[in-house]
Formats: sequence, C-alpha cells, structure tokens
Amino acid sequence: MAVQPGSSERTLLLTRPRAQAEDWVARMAAQGVPTAVLPLIAIQPGMAPDAAALAWRELPRAALAMFVSPNAVAAFFAAQPAGMAWPGATLAATVGPGSALALRAAGVPAELIVQPPADAASFDSEHLWPLLAGRDWAGRLALILRGDGGRDWLAERLQERGAQVRQISVYRRACPQLDPAERGLLDAALAAPERMVWLFSSSEAIGHLQQLAGPGAVWSRSLAIATHERIAERAKALGCGHVVLARPEPGAIAAALRSL
Repeated sequence: MAVQPGSSERTLLLTRPRAQAEDWVARMAAQGVPTAVLPLIAIQPGMAPDAAALAWRELPRAALAMFVSPNAVAAFFAAQPAGMAWPGATLAATVGPGSALALRAAGVPAELIVQPPADAASFDSEHLWPLLAGRDWAGRLALILRGDGGRDWLAERLQERGAQVRQISVYRRACPQLDPAERGLLDAALAAPERMVWLFSSSEAIGHLQQLAGPGAVWSRSLAIATHERIAERAKALGCGHVVLARPEPGAIAAALRSL
C-alpha cells in the first residue's frame, strides 16, 4: 500500500527478506495498514551448493523433515528432483503459518504437515514439540532444513528421544545491500521514528539494522512490534523506546500497530 504524503497514520516497516515482502504487503493492505518494505535479511545459497539435493536423497527414509522458515521451504523445493513427490510416510514440520502455507503450495499433503495450533501462545519449537513428543523417534531419521546457524533446541529434544538428527543448511542469511530507495526509507525512519513502526520477526534482522544504521543512530523514540519474546528482548537491547509483542499474523499485527 502506498503511503500518502502528509498522512498522520504510522507506516509499518516490513523487514522480512525481499522474497516474502510482496505477500506481506498484500496481507497488511487487507488490514488497512500502510506499509513499506525495508528487508533486513538477504537470502543466499547455502554453503554447500548441493545441500538441498542431498536432503532430497535422504527424504524417503526420513520420519520427519523440519523447515525453519519459508526460505528453507523455497530452497529445498528448488532442488526437487523431476518426478519425485513428497514421501507418504514423512512428516513435514514447521513452526509458522507462512511456512506451512509454503509447504502446501509446494505439494506436501496437508495431513502430513505438523505445526503449532492456530491459538498457540507463540509459534516456535517449544510449541511444536508437544505435537511430536509422543511419537517413537528411536533410530528414526529427522532432517532439519535451515539457514546457516540458528537454534538447536528441537534437534536436542529429538536426539534425547533417540532420533538420528541431520541439520542441513540449505540457505544463508546475510546483511542486505540496500538500494537507493531502501536507504532513503531507512534514513526517513531514523529522522522521524514516531511515524514508523518496525515489524521484527528475526533477532538477526535487528543486528543487521544496527549495522546498516551506523553507530550514531538513536533508537529511543523508535517503535517496534516483535513476533517473539526473544526478538522483543533484542529490540529493547537495541534501545527501541516502545516494543510490543504480536503473533506473526496480519490481524494480530494490525491490532498491535493500532495499540501503539
């Protein structure tokens, strides 16, 4: 949605990777929320060029494939061998509704997708695990498709139950190179922070923002919505003056924005 000059309504700054921006702009526009895109994470190919292809070779004997994000889904299915469908005995797990939607769009049967319930307090590994904990994992192969690095909490729980866990980095996250329009938007957000609200769905993105803004940036008047407590704590550590939590859903984010 375009923001009209002189509008007194605050603009929501979408900081997700560029590949996810268009969908979020449309979803927030449906909520009547003025938005602007300032991607704070760049998605690059994984360290090992054939990592996703390796995961596909392992998939038929895996009991579980866990996708940490829509980026993991996109990178994995970009390497899908011709004529190979999703195995009928392999669960596809994820923590967020966006990743689950991407899995369905990629052809994974809905009955094989495991995700936290829609009313979960948070969309994270801790709320996914109760849906997996009751299964027999002894000797079973579990693939975790991820970026470079990240949390190991779910992998540790599976290993405690005897699973053979293989974590495969199918993409890398990096600090983006902003184009002139994006740099101008960042400068505007720093100059008039009361007119913008940052939407943070990644702690790493906040670190990139700090790097892009430079050491002289002042954050005390900045407003932010965070989609997880860990992300909120990172935003507070940056110095954001007001941070609120919201589930990563358009309606919840719109309500949080208006509460500010």
